[in-house]
Amino acid sequence: MTDQRLERLRRLAPELRLLTDAADLEHYGRDWTRRWTPAPLAVALPASADEVQSIVRWANDEHVAVVPSGGRTGLSGGAVAANGELVLSMERMNRVVGFDAVDRTLTVQPGIVLEAVHNAAREHGLAYPVDFGARGSCSIGGNIATNAGGIRVIRYGNTRNWIAGLKVVTGSGEVLDLNRGLVKNASGYDLRHLLIGSEGTLGVVVEATLWLADPPPPTQVMLLALPSFEALMQVFAAFRARLELEAFEFFTDRALHHVLVHGAQRPFAEDYPYFVVAEFASGSEAREAAALAAFEFCVEQGLVLDGVISQSDAQAAQLWRLREGITESLARHKPYKNDVSVRVSAMPAFLAETQALIERGYPGVDVVWFGHIGDGNLHINVVPPEGMAQDVFVAQCEQVTDLLSAALARHGGSISAEHGIGLVKKPYLLDTRSEAEVALMRGIKRVLDPNGIMNPGKVFDA
Repeated sequence: MTDQRLERLRRLAPELRLLTDAADLEHYGRDWTRRWTPAPLAVALPASADEVQSIVRWANDEHVAVVPSGGRTGLSGGAVAANGELVLSMERMNRVVGFDAVDRTLTVQPGIVLEAVHNAAREHGLAYPVDFGARGSCSIGGNIATNAGGIRVIRYGNTRNWIAGLKVVTGSGEVLDLNRGLVKNASGYDLRHLLIGSEGTLGVVVEATLWLADPPPPTQVMLLALPSFEALMQVFAAFRARLELEAFEFFTDRALHHVLVHGAQRPFAEDYPYFVVAEFASGSEAREAAALAAFEFCVEQGLVLDGVISQSDAQAAQLWRLREGITESLARHKPYKNDVSVRVSAMPAFLAETQALIERGYPGVDVVWFGHIGDGNLHINVVPPEGMAQDVFVAQCEQVTDLLSAALARHGGSISAEHGIGLVKKPYLLDTRSEAEVALMRGIKRVLDPNGIMNPGKVFDA
């Protein structure tokens, strides 16, 4: 702890935990992208909103950039600290602050992991319905920073839909108490929604009040084998018309291959090119009959080749593992990832164009597709060929992403559905947002972060 700036921070916040060991700097200075070499100044682990405010005010005085950090499960480089920034890790601020039975809200600190939020809501007979495979490691603060979606957007929407209030330390060091859990509040601009999805570029969430929902109904999970990409949207339409869908996810045979190698159980004796995991409300004869009718209709139309339906919670978890285990099974390959979205109505045309584009751009390369087809979100993972240098591989992928981004612009889509822009997608922002929009974003940042210390270089350049 020889840096004089850090000594001054220690004097301002004497109880603050600061880390400077090389191993800690590497661990906290990167996210799941693994494309940048971490090089932070230090890692601060505050235990209170007061300490966060002291850190931000110190950073303004010392002209030190701050990178807010949650579970660092992001895939866009949004939590990377590679240029001497102070990493502001919220992992010690991980408590449930309070529960209000009348308002049905749960107030939490930002470092609490999503799974702990689920458990806390369940203890009160309610549910926090936002969910994703990384629930055991991602934090609520990170979810808010990227407006995370996940596997149940089709039923419950994104994180934004469930934020009743936020306490935030802005880039200037001011504390804002936004919305305070009100259901109706027509008193000017709703700054709460400005902070949601801002990727730590405007301020730091220090407390969040979450709306809770009724527990979900009993559900069953069905795994379907499909003959083609083109059948996906037709199967979705058939199931959505007949069932109360909780989730509708797809993946390819290459995704299944990697998950099976990673230890999952093979679902069918035969090989098929495409798969869907559908979770739907059950618990009555009418609902079960509707599920069977949807399946039989799709089989008769040649849209589904095979299927299995869960008969227990354990079997449902087994089927979900085939979808939720994809990202973990690919991690060791360090794939290049695209996370894109279009309107659901535009999905058939976009799928057709994108499939052809990917086949031309990556001949002979292992490309793994999966996604939340019911809300128009595709994940495209490109596995680097064996022996190819990482910089050469990334350069090739970026050429294809240029074409993909242009296709998204033609279909009115977004280069980032749920992982944020960060560093990875910054070159493609103008294909999703207009120059006028980006100029307004820069102006907003100057107001809330006048010295430009909050996660600089992410989303757009100042």
